[in-house]
Amino acid sequence: MAERIRILIADDHALVRAGTRRILEREEDLEVVGEAADGEEAVALAERLAPDVAVIDIGMPGMNGIEATRRIKEGHPEIGVLVLTVHDEDPYVHAILEAGAAGYLLKDVHGSELVAAVRSIRAGEAVLHPAIARKVLARFRAAGGASADHDPLTERELSVLRLAARGLSNKQIGARLGLSARTVQVHLGRIFRKLRVASRTEAVVHGLRHGWIRMEDLA
Repeated sequence: MAERIRILIADDHALVRAGTRRILEREEDLEVVGEAADGEEAVALAERLAPDVAVIDIGMPGMNGIEATRRIKEGHPEIGVLVLTVHDEDPYVHAILEAGAAGYLLKDVHGSELVAAVRSIRAGEAVLHPAIARKVLARFRAAGGASADHDPLTERELSVLRLAARGLSNKQIGARLGLSARTVQVHLGRIFRKLRVASRTEAVVHGLRHGWIRMEDLA
């Protein structure tokens, strides 16, 4: 059996934590290694348990999910953070993605979607949903901070990043560009290093912020 994906759940509602655990642990390849009721506990458990994926709510007492995500990513950039929340307002979306979250789901999703998102984040395939990306892009445009400069990236890397922003897998990106999935993975690794990020979502947010990814790239 393949190594299980180790998951930390952080939510201030015990019933939500229990339900999320049940959904995830029905799958043979998923294992919940810890539960946190607030942001401080989530950070402490992430430090102690080093999960592969942390499923975090935004609205928690004390330290909220945004600050918890920021702290977790600062200490352990390799941990993928999946937001599971009722909040879809622009300020929350912007703040949590800026903090380093690799995925963003609302709590009305089906269990199968949650399972798929956890696996995707672990596999490095997580990316902004186009609707969420549009919210972020609109925020950056309103702030007037976007720049068309993309000197850090080659044209090939920029093409890979734009396709990644549309949610395509490495195999799908490769098919579009005439590359192998392995070569796409190499390009993404170079993008991550150049931009000093640890996930596709962070790279896409960076691209949106600097104007490298346009609205038409997300269609």
